[in-house]
Amino acid sequence: MSESVPGTPPEVFAPVEVPVSPSQPPEEVEFVQLLTPEGERVENPDYSFDLGDDVIKGFYRDMTLVRRIDSEATALQRQGELGLWASLLGQEAAQIGSGRALNKKDMVFPTYREHGVAFCQGVNPLNLLGLFRGVDQGAWDPKDNNFALYTIVIGAQTLHATGYAMGQQRDHAVGDADNGEATIAYFGDGASSQGDVNEAFIYASVFNAPVVFFCQNNQWAISEPIDRQTRIPLYQRAAGFGFPGIRVDGNDVLATYAVTQQALKRAREGSGPTLIEAYTYRMGAHTTSDDPTKYRLSEDLEHWKLKDPIERVHAYLTRHAGVDSDFFEEVEAEADKVAAELRAGCLALPDPTMTDFFQHVYVEETPQLAEQRDQYAAYAASFEGEG
Repeated sequence: MSESVPGTPPEVFAPVEVPVSPSQPPEEVEFVQLLTPEGERVENPDYSFDLGDDVIKGFYRDMTLVRRIDSEATALQRQGELGLWASLLGQEAAQIGSGRALNKKDMVFPTYREHGVAFCQGVNPLNLLGLFRGVDQGAWDPKDNNFALYTIVIGAQTLHATGYAMGQQRDHAVGDADNGEATIAYFGDGASSQGDVNEAFIYASVFNAPVVFFCQNNQWAISEPIDRQTRIPLYQRAAGFGFPGIRVDGNDVLATYAVTQQALKRAREGSGPTLIEAYTYRMGAHTTSDDPTKYRLSEDLEHWKLKDPIERVHAYLTRHAGVDSDFFEEVEAEADKVAAELRAGCLALPDPTMTDFFQHVYVEETPQLAEQRDQYAAYAASFEGEG
C-alpha cells in the first residue's frame, strides 16, 4: 500500500492531465492584422501602416532573399557542410517586419534563429554559416551592426538585452521616440518558460528599461506544443509584470512592422518595456537534427501553408498594387545569385587555427593573453615534423 501524508486526501497526489491539441488556427485567435492571408488590406484602430507600395515591395524582396538563404543553408547542412542549422521557414514576416522597424541606434539580442533580423542589420549571411560550420565563434562585430552574437542558451539573451537597455538609460540615450535608443530581445514560446526570461521581465519592469521583448510564438518548443508552455496567451503575461503586451499576426509583415515600431518608440521615449507575441508557425524542423513528423500532424502544417507570409504579400502586390511579373522575376534572379555566392563562400571558408581564438577575447590584447598565446604557439610548434 502506498503511503500518503497524514490528513492529506490521496487525490492531491494524482497527476493532472493537461490536454495537448494542435496549434490554434489563426482565424480563432485575436491579434493585430493589417494584411490578410488573401492579400487584402484591413484596418486596425490602434495600428496602421502608412508607407507606400515600394516599401512593401522591399519587404517582399527581403523575405524572399532570407528564405532562399535559409533553404541554401539547410541544403549545405544536409550535404555535410554545416554541423547544424536552425531554420526560420515560415517566420520571415515576423523577423523582417520587426527588423525593418529598428533605427540605426537600436540594439538587437537574438537567439540562434534570427537570420532575417541579421539580414536587416547588415550582417553578412556567410558569417552566420561560419558559426554553424564551426570555423568561428561568430565572425561579426556586434558594435558594427548593433546585432549581438547568437545565443544558444535558451532565454539568456533577454537578460543581456535588459542589462544593455539599462545601460542606454544611464547613458541618457532615452527620451526621444524617433532619435533615441532602444533594445529588442528575440526569443521563442519555449523560452518564455525559462527563469531567465521571467527575471528579465522583472528587471525591465522595475527599472522601466527601454527594451522590447519580441516572442516568436511558432507553436512548438522543439517537440512540445504551446499547450505545455502556458494556459493563457503569452502576451497576457506582461500584465503580471506591469507592462503592456500585444499579440500580432506574425505572418503579416505590415502588422509586425507597425506593432514593433510603436513598441520601440515607446521604449525610446522612456515609457518602458513592451512584450510582443508574434503568432506564427514553424514550417520546418526545430533544427536540422529534428524530425517534426514524429510529433505534429501534417494537416496542421497544410493549414498554416495557406497563411504563408510571402505569398500574402505577393497576392497584395499583384492584385492591388499593379506589380507585374518582371519585379518577381528580378527578385528570384537575385535570390539565385545570393544562394550561389553563399554556397561558394561557405565552401571556401578556411579552417581556423587555435591561435585565432586568442584574437577575439578582448578588444585590446592583454599581456597575460599574449603570453598564453605565445606559449601555446610554441607548444604546438614543438610537434612539427613528428608523425
